[in-house]
Amino acid sequence: MLVPELLLCGHLIDRSGMPHLIGAFGREGMTAVAIEEWMAASPVYTRRMQKALDFEGDGVDTLFKGMQIEIGAPPQFMDFRYSVTDHDHGEFQLDHCGALMDVEPMGDEYVTAMCHDVEDPTFDATALATNPHAQVRPIHRPPRRPADRHPHCAWQVTIDPGNEPQPYPERATLLGRSEAATVTLTPIDHSEEGCGDYRGPLLSDLRFEDFSRSALVRIAEEVCIQQHLLALGFMLAVRERCDENDALEIGRKQLTGIAGLTAERLRDALGLSDTLDGLATVLALHPALNPRQYVDVEVDSVGGEGLRIVLGRRAGADRDNAWPSWITADHLEPLVALVRGVNPAFDLHVVEDLPDSLSIEVVVGEAPSKEASEVALTRFSTGAGFAFSGRGTPLPLTVVQ
Repeated sequence: MLVPELLLCGHLIDRSGMPHLIGAFGREGMTAVAIEEWMAASPVYTRRMQKALDFEGDGVDTLFKGMQIEIGAPPQFMDFRYSVTDHDHGEFQLDHCGALMDVEPMGDEYVTAMCHDVEDPTFDATALATNPHAQVRPIHRPPRRPADRHPHCAWQVTIDPGNEPQPYPERATLLGRSEAATVTLTPIDHSEEGCGDYRGPLLSDLRFEDFSRSALVRIAEEVCIQQHLLALGFMLAVRERCDENDALEIGRKQLTGIAGLTAERLRDALGLSDTLDGLATVLALHPALNPRQYVDVEVDSVGGEGLRIVLGRRAGADRDNAWPSWITADHLEPLVALVRGVNPAFDLHVVEDLPDSLSIEVVVGEAPSKEASEVALTRFSTGAGFAFSGRGTPLPLTVVQ
């Protein structure tokens, strides 16, 4: 249950960040940042997931497998349907595109920005992680004509040695040197019951309960790393357009919006209470504070009446200047939004601010607080209330030799 939630919330990072980019740089600036952040992060995390689940290869089926387990294509909300002709040819269509549902009411200019300007370079950037000679080209795509056209879009993938090989994005090279790109995560125990890899045929859907427990742990950790990489790519692009203070302000707003909404979705998906015990579980699973090989955080009970959160300052996330490093004694907004996503009556107090740690206490306030504007903006997405459903037994889409 956790893995698809993490995939969807990772996708919604852009719903959290983009409104603030529009305010700072306009629609064209927002579009440029979106292109640059995804081109920076996607090739890096795609190769990580291929290696983690042992499905490395250079064919269309490998490319499609990677797309099934990445924050750019969360299952069902972005309902990709794949078909494979052979090693070098395939197609996919979106039977439902949650991103289109979010943007379509804003008008054709925003739809064109997403479905043309952003998708063309970023689909190819994702493809080159599998094969630099792969090209992803539209069969049809929005703006929809007629207005109810279905499927929402359709694309053709071709791998041809005659295709000009795509250059590896410069920002992806930069992110490839980060600790997020190189951190070692939980190994998969192949003696456990359930699938420990994705080496077989491409499946029509991934049914996550078919994986082993340790494989699910690893997938969840990798999806959290995908989110950190996307946020790092976002900040690379933003910093090129403004000074550091303004960049951090935009970054914190992005984190505040997605932190609060993610906490709420995790609480509801896992059937947790809005008590301190429920919050402790959300803190243990929240992608802004995971994986623990990358983020140094401890959560302890304080006399049964509060929680103590200690953010260490010497982890990989801090060396990368990633999300947790933006939470300071003077800027608790992202963490406030997170705890209030579980219960709007929760509040935070700084206990101790040291060079290598920040200690914060969670207490129950006297009255619920108003939702942060950054969370309210993120809630604009239809993904905020999206519900996953069972899809039955997945079918193989390639012939098993």
